[in-house]
Amino acid sequence: MRRRNMAYRIAVITLSDKGAAGERRDESGPLIRRITEEQGFEVVSAEILPDGIEPLKGRLIEICDQYTADLILTTGGTGFSERDLTPEATLEAAERLAPGISEAMRLESLKITKRAMLSRGVSVIRKRTLIINLPGSPKAVKENLECILPTLSHGLGILCGKESECGHPGK
Repeated sequence: MRRRNMAYRIAVITLSDKGAAGERRDESGPLIRRITEEQGFEVVSAEILPDGIEPLKGRLIEICDQYTADLILTTGGTGFSERDLTPEATLEAAERLAPGISEAMRLESLKITKRAMLSRGVSVIRKRTLIINLPGSPKAVKENLECILPTLSHGLGILCGKESECGHPGK
């Protein structure tokens, strides 16, 4: 599995006002890096941005339009607080929706906690890059990645033109 995923580049973006100001240590971003690298993905960038629409929207567009990553995983900003605007920023950068991914994460998380229904994370596509919003807590990040990682390679292969819809190598 390691070699198969290594072809896919990941950008990790943590959304946190306190993290961006250096007032809080980011635990979820490094956890995403560790888990995805263990699965053979290549993390090409990891950064912390303040909460809000414009910083994230601009960065998502830049990464996707320059095609520097096949997958962007965000963490944080998916809750109900006034500054939790990650889904809104992501939707503004989106060209197409990929709702099944976020639905699967919420469904699996609901088996662990009823609070999973409060997650507002979305999954979208811009150009040839998949963007997935993960929750901010390390525990929820781990649970959500365990749910989606086994299936992502096929979806990324189709999106990047490396596989056809039926699983055969693409042209």
